[in-house]
Amino acid sequence: MAKEINCNNAGGAVYGLGLIGAAVYFISQSAGILAGVVGFLKALVWPAFLVHQLFKFLGS
Repeated sequence: MAKEINCNNAGGAVYGLGLIGAAVYFISQSAGILAGVVGFLKALVWPAFLVHQLFKFLGS
């Protein structure tokens, strides 16, 4: 009685690539070390920025 379990982790790969891309973008836009750290922190929560901008666009 073996059960077959299928797990797909494509969302994690997309988030990981988005994290890297966002980190490169935000850090490249920074003017100093502290701004680079803030840019990296922004890269961790990039989906929140995306959803926020989407809601602003749809609400207007």
